[in-house]
Amino acid sequence: MIYLITVNYYSTDLIKNLLRSLPACGEVSYQLIAVNNSPQDHQFATLSHPCLVPIYLQDNIGFGAACNLGLEWVLRHDPCALVWLVNPDTQLPPGSLMQAMAFFRDHPEVSLLGTTIYEPNGEIWFGGGKFSPATGKITTATYYSPYRPLPYYRCDWVSGCSLLVNLKRFPEPPQFDPDYFLYYEDFDLCQRYRHQGHLIGITPHINIYHFPSQITNRHLRHKFHHSTASYLLALEKHATTSAFWWRLLRLFFHGLWLLVFQKEVGVGKLSGIGFYIKRRWG
Repeated sequence: MIYLITVNYYSTDLIKNLLRSLPACGEVSYQLIAVNNSPQDHQFATLSHPCLVPIYLQDNIGFGAACNLGLEWVLRHDPCALVWLVNPDTQLPPGSLMQAMAFFRDHPEVSLLGTTIYEPNGEIWFGGGKFSPATGKITTATYYSPYRPLPYYRCDWVSGCSLLVNLKRFPEPPQFDPDYFLYYEDFDLCQRYRHQGHLIGITPHINIYHFPSQITNRHLRHKFHHSTASYLLALEKHATTSAFWWRLLRLFFHGLWLLVFQKEVGVGKLSGIGFYIKRRWG
């Protein structure tokens, strides 16, 4: 049995497309746990599928906290399960679930596995992540090499857009830090468990397609508010002190510059800095 977890935020139509990309329930043993982070999205109640498990919330608690509820549901029913976190705006190619289960039969040492994420045009959207604590630089990189093909490649972090969790590797259930409302919760998860000795990897042999929904881009001020606050929290926890302060100052002056040319983005960044400072030292 494999369990997929997705978080709904006004994405019911996207989840329907995700369900259409999954095999019939009789072909593969799986369940899709859909956590509703948008109580006003009344279309969510129209979702119907024999392998669907809906979880209703009274408020938007953030992406990481919603994923935690999905993980807790799986732990109650199958503590040693394989879990696949997927965004609503993704679709799985045929055979993906079987490939995922076969991967962990062959490589049970991996704790957190990212898949290669493709855009609709076939270009790689995510192929692995790197991090330099000394500079605070968080980047993406494609690890796959045709000259040295491997089942997976070790990396610093992987995207929560498509993240496989091998619960057998965790003596205590893995949890996202709920202080991250949106953005960088996947990076933080990987850093925390990597330092505990868990193996984080990216595989080119399991793929997923990402169809950006543009929901967050409808509210640029909120998007950059959350991304900036979460970015600073991630740097505080995982970068050197000098790298943190350097990047905080860069963000502040960049936010001021953006007030002239992209006001909504600039306001979002500056409010994110203010929110972080207030929560951290207020």
